[in-house]
Amino acid sequence: MRPWLIIVLIVLLAGCARADLPASPVTVVATPTAPPVRPTDAPLPPLAASSPSTLTETEFTEHEQRLIALYRRASQAVVSLDVVVDQSANLPPGHPPITPDGPTGQGSGFLFDDQGHIVTNHHVVAGAVQIQVRFANGATVIADFIGSDPDSDLAVIKVTSLPEGITPLPLGDSQTVQVGQTAVAIGSPFGEQNTLTVGVISGLGRTLRGRTSSFGSFSIPNVIQTDAAINPGNSGGPLLNLRGEVIGINTAIAVSLGGRDFEGVGYAVPAQTIARVAPVLIAQGRYEHPWLGVSMTTVDTLFANRFGLPVNRGVLVGIVQPNSPAAQAGLRGGDTEASYRGLPVRIGGDIILACNGTPIFSSDQLIGLLDQFAVGERITLTIRRGNEQLDVAVTLAARP
Repeated sequence: MRPWLIIVLIVLLAGCARADLPASPVTVVATPTAPPVRPTDAPLPPLAASSPSTLTETEFTEHEQRLIALYRRASQAVVSLDVVVDQSANLPPGHPPITPDGPTGQGSGFLFDDQGHIVTNHHVVAGAVQIQVRFANGATVIADFIGSDPDSDLAVIKVTSLPEGITPLPLGDSQTVQVGQTAVAIGSPFGEQNTLTVGVISGLGRTLRGRTSSFGSFSIPNVIQTDAAINPGNSGGPLLNLRGEVIGINTAIAVSLGGRDFEGVGYAVPAQTIARVAPVLIAQGRYEHPWLGVSMTTVDTLFANRFGLPVNRGVLVGIVQPNSPAAQAGLRGGDTEASYRGLPVRIGGDIILACNGTPIFSSDQLIGLLDQFAVGERITLTIRRGNEQLDVAVTLAARP
């Protein structure tokens, strides 16, 4: 691999980087008693064409007319966020506190329901002591923090008043998204409010490496890849299809080593994750992800040949966390330390071949499947242990 092609992931915060700042204590705002109104899954009405006085068929193609109409409707529900972070926790002992005289970070978001709930990224609002929402018409208001989930990089904030005529964006079905279809991003890259960019869906089923804890590194599965230009400040803004439905929330970009600008590879947390996580954040302030409790390595033909494994696909179990669902189900980890492609691996553990009958080909695929289940749900893993093939029942617990 050429050194200049090395790719790293960054989150899309404009302004100063805040990834190392500890979150400040926040108060979860109570959920309103009136149930929020969400756009339904019914087909959307056709996008309205502009009046003949401003747009004619000779001036714009049908595709351009559709994008213009989409932007006029959807951009009203997209907001820009100015975030003030408490930086005193990052100062050495005895240093006087620093009071920011303005925003220390920026991002985007979109209106989720008619109760004023706005969905954005966790990394946009992490550690915030004040969050200002700026609407498309220029009006600003301070938002309340509702809840956040670092393991899906999603957060919900709430405003008490909305500009007249603004309506929530409907969620699309991200499970029907196809590589090659048009993708439209709206957000505030580099603070340029309500910027529209257009591209295609470049890939599906990607995995973003997430936070690391004493229990291992957690990842965000089933992520959408797009080449629609997204840059610092786009974080939390919607990725839309041509129907104006949210199919994802723009979260990260890949950049060449040492860079920060967009180079054609962007990532969006899918709408199916938003639909599952956001209502729970609104109701409870936090979300529990299912947890198996193992470290995993993908098994392919090269890996199997290198270590003499009996199968050439699946997921090799490396370490089994004590008292985890995997440990309680009797899954076995590796007993031999080795190295593969310069990384440490454990050999000799169980090889997971299927989950509830679905064949497993990679650790990313297994993580994506597990995330579809609920905490407390019982699943069946088909494993290879030595010369035996076994079915093992596992009851998933919440991530610690």
